[in-house]
Amino acid sequence: MRVAVLGAGYAGLTLARKLEQTLPDGVSLVVVDEQESHLVQHELHRVVRRPSLADEITVDLDEVLDCEIRRAAVTDVDADAGVATLDGSETLSYDVGAVCLGARTAFYDLPGVREHATPLKRLDHAREIRERFLDLGDGDRAVVGGAGLSGVQVAGELAEMRDGRDVDVVLLEQEAQVAPSFPPSFQDAVHDALVDAGVTVRTGTGVRGADAEAITLNDGTELEAAQFVWTGGITGSPAMGDDRPVVRADLRLGDATFGVGDAVRVVDGDGEAVPASASAAIREARVAADNARALVDHRMDGEGEFRPRLARYQFDVPGWLVSVGDDAVAKVGPSVVTGPAALALKTTVGAGYLGSVGAVENAVDLVREELHLDDGALEEER
Repeated sequence: MRVAVLGAGYAGLTLARKLEQTLPDGVSLVVVDEQESHLVQHELHRVVRRPSLADEITVDLDEVLDCEIRRAAVTDVDADAGVATLDGSETLSYDVGAVCLGARTAFYDLPGVREHATPLKRLDHAREIRERFLDLGDGDRAVVGGAGLSGVQVAGELAEMRDGRDVDVVLLEQEAQVAPSFPPSFQDAVHDALVDAGVTVRTGTGVRGADAEAITLNDGTELEAAQFVWTGGITGSPAMGDDRPVVRADLRLGDATFGVGDAVRVVDGDGEAVPASASAAIREARVAADNARALVDHRMDGEGEFRPRLARYQFDVPGWLVSVGDDAVAKVGPSVVTGPAALALKTTVGAGYLGSVGAVENAVDLVREELHLDDGALEEER
C-alpha cells in the first residue's frame, strides 16, 4: 500500500512527518516536490534585507524526512482515481494521498502586472526585490501592491533599507484597511506600525494595470514607480487547473485524497471559511494525517461495510503575528502587543516551527540571527 503526499510546504512537510510516525508497517510513504528543500515562507521577507537568513529558513527534505522523496512537478491530480501525473508524463498511483501543493501569486489578468511586478514566493524573488531596491536613488518610489501579511512585511523591510535615501515606499490596498482579513484591533496596530516605519499607506486603492514606469490605479490615475512588488492574492496550483477547490471539515478532496493548506479552500466544522495561512495549514495537516491513517487502516482491514469516521478540522489559532521592519505586531487572544515583545514572540514561533519539523540547527541559527546574539550570548540564553 502506498500513501502519497504531493507537495512539501507547511502542510505537506507537517503531514509527512506525522505519517512517518503513525503509518503501520508495510505501508510506503512517498513525498513529491519540485524542490529538494522546504522554505519557511513566512520568514521570506527577511531575506530582502538580510540575505544571510536564506540558509536558516531553507530545510533540506532528506534531512528531515525518512521516506521516499521524489523530485518532480505535479502537473495533474485525479483525486478520485488516486493518480498524480508528474512532469507531464509519469504517473504515480496511490491508495491514500494528500494534495499539499500550495498556491501561486494571482495576477488577475491585470495588464502589465505579471510582466512588471516581482512577487514574493521564492528566494530568487526576495533577492531580486533587494537588488532592485538597492539600485533606487533619491526621489524614486517603490510600490507594494497588496496589504495582506506578505505585503505588510515586505513594505516594512524596504522602509528599513532606505539608509538615508529619499525613497518613497508605498503600500496599496484595495480594501478599506490593511490586513483586511484580520480583526480590527490588529489592523489598526499594523497600520500604525507601518506609518511609524515611514511607509505611505494607501487603502481603498486598487490596481488596474502597470507598465515599466507607472502603475495605473482603479480611478485611472497613474502612480510613478521605479519598483513594483506584487503580493495581491493567491491562485491554485496548475495541477489543480489554477483552482483552489473547496473541501469540508474532513478535508476530503476525493475518494481517498485529502486537500490541505493553500492548495484548497477549507471550510471548517462550523461552516466558516478558513484563511490561507501557515498556522492553519499546519493544523489542517495534523487532522489530515489522522484521517489518512484511518483510511489506511480501513483498507488494510479489507474495507468493511462501514467507512471510518473521519476527524473534522476546526479553525482555532492562538493569534496572529506580522513583522513591520524592526517592529512587529502580535495579537494573542484579545491583546495586541507591539515592539520587542512581539518581535521575540515572532522569532520564537519561527524557531518553534523549525524545531517541530526536525530542523533544530536551523531553529538555533534563526534565533541567533533574529535576536542578534553571538555564540556566547546564545549559550547563556540556552
